[in-house]
Amino acid sequence: KIPKGKARELRNSVVLVTGGTGSFGRKVVERIQSARPAEIRVYSRDEQKQWEMRQAFPNVHFVIGDVRDPNALERAMSGVNFVFHAAALKHVPEIEEFPMEAIKTNVLGSQNVCDAAREAKTVKAVVGLSTDKSVKPVNTMGVTKALMERIICNQNRNEDYPVFCCVRYGNVLCSRGSFVPLLKSQIEAGLPVTLTDPGMTRFLLTLQDATDLVLYALTYGMGGEVFVKKSPGCTIAKLADACKQLYSPMGLKHPSQLVGVRAGEKRHEVLVNEYEVSRSIETESHYIIQPEYKVDRTTLLPNKWEYTSENTHQLESVDEVADLIGSTPEANYVKKAA
Repeated sequence: KIPKGKARELRNSVVLVTGGTGSFGRKVVERIQSARPAEIRVYSRDEQKQWEMRQAFPNVHFVIGDVRDPNALERAMSGVNFVFHAAALKHVPEIEEFPMEAIKTNVLGSQNVCDAAREAKTVKAVVGLSTDKSVKPVNTMGVTKALMERIICNQNRNEDYPVFCCVRYGNVLCSRGSFVPLLKSQIEAGLPVTLTDPGMTRFLLTLQDATDLVLYALTYGMGGEVFVKKSPGCTIAKLADACKQLYSPMGLKHPSQLVGVRAGEKRHEVLVNEYEVSRSIETESHYIIQPEYKVDRTTLLPNKWEYTSENTHQLESVDEVADLIGSTPEANYVKKAA
């Protein structure tokens, strides 16, 4: 469900989702339909994905365009009230090979989104989607996402309206190109599942959690914040065993192959670093990182502490991890198609 207060705002409003044909875009479009907005616009480059998505969402308005193109964005933003900015280049190895392409999309494209939102005069809020890789970045993708956060969150430095804020999360379970679909495809092909480092940890976030986080930011954002949802974590070894349990006839006996840590890959995900905690607010379910230019000094989170996939609540058993994966509609769909 949509938060009640925000549902009233979304109702009869025009919502734009950049990069809306991706896993998140499809989920948030499905979700916000219940709020009965006047129009949902999906803005993306790939007409084939738009055609495929149109079959499931015939009432959505699809616009072909690139966030690199300010003129196309300006046209798409006309009359829009709320923006979810999900357009990005995100695959780490490819971006390492072509870093300038990520700069054009993730950095300059995000500035174009902000400019178009301001010029539209009708936009109330913009929520940008970021990643754990933006925290202490060790690869080009993370660097460009860190800059994207700065660009969006700095929009309210001198002006309070519209509201610009970001959400930050790790890899989403069963999203396109993520760990679970990769291992499932290896299992289906009769190959060993590949492991980088069995002790490596990852947050376990579902697409439902990701859309919850965006709607939370839309509801509580005042301008310049980065919102982080608390999520459980587990080791890569347990995640691999859960995939074996779910998808392999051999179960846990399905073979594994160690391939080593890839370039630019962290052993543990970090969602709030030690510099950010001193200006963060902690709730029961979230961390809210306040912008450096507008900090409530009453926050008392300890300095030199980080929120990571290693120190978050850990799912200790393979069954717990498998249950979480299996509970997501995306995993059920994949499993039925096997």
